[in-house]
Amino acid sequence: CTQSLMKFSSLESQGIRHGSMVYTRVDASTCALSDASEVPPDLNTTTTTTTKSTSLSSSDASTSSNTKRIIAADGSIKLIHSDKGKDASNAGFRKGMLPLRDMKMHWTLQEFTDMDDKFVFKIKRQEERWVGSGGVSLDSESANSFQSYLRTFQFARQRFGLLYGKFVDEEEEERDEEEKKRMEARKKMGFPVDEKLTKKKNKKVIVEAIYEPPQEADPNTPEGFIPLEDDMEERVDQLAKSLGLQRVGWIYGHPPREKGFQMSAAEVLAAAEYQLEAAGGIETTPFVTIKVTVGDDGNVSFEAFQVSLQCMSMVAEGAIEVGPDPGFCYINDTFTAIQEGKESKTVENNFFLTVVPIVQHSSETFVSKFPMANRDLDTRMQSHDEMKKQLSQSGSAGWTFLDLLADFNLLIYLSKFMDPDSDMPRICESIVNRDIPLYEGYRLIIASMAGLDSSY
Repeated sequence: CTQSLMKFSSLESQGIRHGSMVYTRVDASTCALSDASEVPPDLNTTTTTTTKSTSLSSSDASTSSNTKRIIAADGSIKLIHSDKGKDASNAGFRKGMLPLRDMKMHWTLQEFTDMDDKFVFKIKRQEERWVGSGGVSLDSESANSFQSYLRTFQFARQRFGLLYGKFVDEEEEERDEEEKKRMEARKKMGFPVDEKLTKKKNKKVIVEAIYEPPQEADPNTPEGFIPLEDDMEERVDQLAKSLGLQRVGWIYGHPPREKGFQMSAAEVLAAAEYQLEAAGGIETTPFVTIKVTVGDDGNVSFEAFQVSLQCMSMVAEGAIEVGPDPGFCYINDTFTAIQEGKESKTVENNFFLTVVPIVQHSSETFVSKFPMANRDLDTRMQSHDEMKKQLSQSGSAGWTFLDLLADFNLLIYLSKFMDPDSDMPRICESIVNRDIPLYEGYRLIIASMAGLDSSY
């Protein structure tokens, strides 16, 4: 734009022809909303030639009706009533976003559709799980300790813990339909065929221990509890690594629910966040979620799940939120969810879940007898006296000192008084590999801490 147009001269006299480019500038400070209460009743049907600028206070603007200008069929400008107020958050490409021109001056149709597709999710159920047919195996002693504490409150208190164990490669026979057809064709032609195809399929999850981080029960939160700052988090992970373990899942308990209601929206989001952390992004992971509750018959049930890759993606993008109904995930206004060909503002939680088989086992390496950390109103608390009670059983019922020391929560407690970088790795080495004897000096130090005599 190099030359301004003269107001009172014709376009022809200024050399403007068909195909000429004319640019306009709008000063936003000169624009104002018109209050419909000040617009004559007949204004909606007559041509507007002048505009009265009206200064509205914030309180007036919030209560007055807005109007907008349109170009009628005869080319005249009309002022009509509009129910939609001007909201800056709605002026963008999508709610809460900048207008397209503020992002980039020129857009192609392909660029626009590619941009829009990033905010559209076509909801579909994921049938495949990332854990093998062996599912997750939960140490029975650890599971019993967790559910016993929940029972003391009739499962009215919700609580969570972190699962430590191993991911074990699992081999399964698997052959898809297309490959089966090719096999049959090769057979008919007389070619040799390998009848058995075995390959690694996902992983089995072995849970050896549960650690309960600091938390506060709060029935007014969607989760039912508030996680607190944990000064021991890094030390627990370091100890687990020394024992050949890693974080493989999380577990939580909740009150009885109506049939079919598996996980709340808050629990789905938490599961997705844990999986994202374990996978290092939106990737497949064998990390599992285990929920514990009690049925009408008084029996406690353990169930295992994973959330889908799509759920992980939507949580990573901030596309789903917790809403009034805990049975549904609510779609953030910036995003669009398409379910069964229609836009949906909510998605039932079960659409995001895949069921994982669950069994129990008795750990061959670890015991779970020591009181859990961070519990209030429990009958037993972590202490040196509890250490003494546990370790004093050495020599009876076939227990050795090392057998009783191989308790994940006892070792966490012990790490508060021993050097986590030099002492604990050596102690853990003897626990994992019983062919490596525990250094006598450590045995004496631990026995002394527990108030035991040197015979242990």
